[in-house]
Amino acid sequence: MDSKSRGGYFARLIPVLLVLATPAALSAEELQPAALTTAQSVLAADARKLGATDIATFAAPDGGFILAGKLAGDQFSVAIPAKWNREALLYVHGYSTPGTPVAVAVDPLAKGTGASGVLLEAYRDGYAAGHSAYDKPGMGVQTATENTLRLRDFLAKLGAKRFLVAGTSMGGNITLSLIEQYPKAFAGALSSCGVTDGWESLFGQLIDMRAAYNLLTEGTPYALPGEQDLTRSALPMDPPAGEAATSEAFRWGRIGQIAMPVLALAQAAQANPAGREARIMKQVASIGGFEPEPASIAFPLVTATLGMDDLNQTLGGNIYGNMGKVYASPEMTPEEASAFNAKVQRIVADPRAVANARHWHQATGRFRVPLVTIHNRIDSLVPYAQSEALGRIVKAAGNEKRLVQYTVPGTKAPLPVGGVEGYTHCGFSPEQSAAAWEALRGWVETGTRPAVDAVK
Repeated sequence: MDSKSRGGYFARLIPVLLVLATPAALSAEELQPAALTTAQSVLAADARKLGATDIATFAAPDGGFILAGKLAGDQFSVAIPAKWNREALLYVHGYSTPGTPVAVAVDPLAKGTGASGVLLEAYRDGYAAGHSAYDKPGMGVQTATENTLRLRDFLAKLGAKRFLVAGTSMGGNITLSLIEQYPKAFAGALSSCGVTDGWESLFGQLIDMRAAYNLLTEGTPYALPGEQDLTRSALPMDPPAGEAATSEAFRWGRIGQIAMPVLALAQAAQANPAGREARIMKQVASIGGFEPEPASIAFPLVTATLGMDDLNQTLGGNIYGNMGKVYASPEMTPEEASAFNAKVQRIVADPRAVANARHWHQATGRFRVPLVTIHNRIDSLVPYAQSEALGRIVKAAGNEKRLVQYTVPGTKAPLPVGGVEGYTHCGFSPEQSAAAWEALRGWVETGTRPAVDAVK
C-alpha cells in the first residue's frame, strides 16, 4: 500500500474504530434550556444545597428536565421525568482508550448513550435516568464504582427510593462490582456484553492474542508498530510536548496505527483464503480464543497494545502470566506449535496486580438482587465465554434463582477495507436492549422471574 493509499485508508478508518463503548460527550449548547415547574425548581435548588456544583438544567421529553452538574468535581447528568416514580436507573459506561476525555453525555437520553437506549426506556417508564463521569479513562472499575455510588446517594437525598444499575462491556463488570460489594445499594442490575467473569481471563486472552500476532507476523508487512513487549503499551497515548494535534486526533491516530496492519492482513486473507495471511489469521484467533475475522482480531489488539501501561499503572503491575503455559492450536501442525512455544514471549503476573484485579472486579456470584445479562453469541471484544463463566460462577454459589441470561446472535458491520465486514462489540438492537430492560424492570417490580425467551 503506497503512502497515498494509506492516507485515504487511514481517513476512512478513524471514525469507525470505537473500541469499548466509549462515552459520547455531548455539548450543553445542543440542548434547550428548561422552563422548570415549581417541583423541578425545588429539586435543582436542593441539588445545590447537597453540594452539587456547576448546576445546569435542560429540557427533557414530555415535560421532564435534565439536571447536570458536578459532584466532588466529577460531572454527572440525570434526566428526571415530569411524573417521576421516585426510582432511578444509573448507567455505567465501558472502557475508553487511554487519552479519552472523561466527560459523559450531558443528555443521558441521547441516541447512542446508555446501552442502545436503556436510559431512554427507563425514563419513559418514569425512572430518573443518568450517569456519572469517572476520574480517569482506561481501566476505571474502582473510580466508576465509587462515583456511581456517590451519584446514587445524591439522588437518594433528592427523593429517589429505589435504584437499578445497568452497564455495558467494562460497565458490565462495574455492575457486578456494585451489586456484589454493595448489596443494599441497588434493587436489580442489567449487564450487556459485560466482562462478567473478570479481568484475568479477558486480558489473558487479549495478551495471548498479542503474543501470537507479534510472533506470527514478525518480519512481515503486517507486524504491529512500536514496543513489542507484552507488558508495555506499543505506542504512547499522550501527545509529545508541543504536539500540534489535539489529544483526540492523536489518540485516533494511534488506534489507526495499530489497526491498519491488522485490517490489511484481513484483506489479504480474504483475497486468498488458502494463503499465508489466512493461516496467520486463523492461528492468531485460535490462540486468543476469538473468531478468525477482522474485527475480532483488530479490536482486542487495539485494547491490548494501547491499554497496557494504564492497566499496569492502575492495578500495580501485570495481571497475567504465561510461564509454563503450553499453547496449542488446531490451526498449527505439531512442529509449528513446538516452535511457537519455544519462541513466544513469557511474562510473569504481579501478585499485587492480580489481587487488585480480583477486587475490582472478579465475579463471585454472591449477589442478592435480580441480575439480567445479555450477550452476543459472537462478540469481537468481550467473548461469549465471559457470559458462560458467569453462569458457572453463579451456579457454584447456589445463586441461580437471581440470574437470568439472554444470548442473541452476533451482528456484523462493514469495516473500512474493501468488502470486509467484522463482528461488532455489544451488537444489540434497540429492541433487544429495551426487552432486556423490561425483563429486569418487571422482575424487580413484580418479583416474577422473566421468561427465558423475553429477549430474542
